Amino acid sequence: MSRLELRHVRKAFGGLDVLADISLSVGAGEFVSILGPSGAGKSTLFQLLTGAEHGEGEMLFDGARLDDHGRHFAFMPQRDALMPWRRILDNATLGLEVQGIRRKAARARVAPLFAEFGLAGFERHFPAQLSGGMRQRAALLRTVVQERDMLLLDEPFGALDALTRTAMQRWLEQMWRHHRWTALLITHDVREAVFLSDRIYVLSARPARIVREIEVPLPRPRSLGGDAARQASALEAEILDIILNPNPSKGHDHD
Repeated sequence: MSRLELRHVRKAFGGLDVLADISLSVGAGEFVSILGPSGAGKSTLFQLLTGAEHGEGEMLFDGARLDDHGRHFAFMPQRDALMPWRRILDNATLGLEVQGIRRKAARARVAPLFAEFGLAGFERHFPAQLSGGMRQRAALLRTVVQERDMLLLDEPFGALDALTRTAMQRWLEQMWRHHRWTALLITHDVREAVFLSDRIYVLSARPARIVREIEVPLPRPRSLGGDAARQASALEAEILDIILNPNPSKGHDHD
């Protein structure tokens, strides 16, 4: 059974159709990406999942209607959204504190993860003292420590420079293999989607429809060289062609 399933989800703002007909699923322990051009409505879809907006269609979690959005999802936005006046340790505990967990207990839960996230020794630093990549790792730590059923990642590396972004993608893929989080990523970076994902849903331009569902058959751990890299490049070229030359009438094609 899919953990998350969307059936014919639609959303309009006033007279503007943003999401036309979105049906997709994410299985337990699966890393799925939603890929599409800028302005296609990818972030709007996350707003529906988190309950910030409401649309039409069905949204199911573990086979039941999705009502209690906050109970299932931990959301990581495009920017790290770290509070500059709080030290990294206290930024990492923020989501737990919002849940009503006392600060001492929240710190005890977060502290053992700093080494795993490459942040050991930086617990007492402020966000301005960290590099962009370290700030994003801190933001992801704050997200996953909430122990929700599913991670929603909204272009988490989009603001980073190219080299840091590549390093963070490799780090996230390694962390995902270790923890096997159930994750849904939205991105406009084709290479990122191919490198991280088990499956990719490709959206059309607004009003968004899914024009293709693509399996990513690359072995894990993902490699930046050799045969796997050549396979990845071919898949990236195929996806770019789909985005630049969409054919919505095909609906869901399974590769």
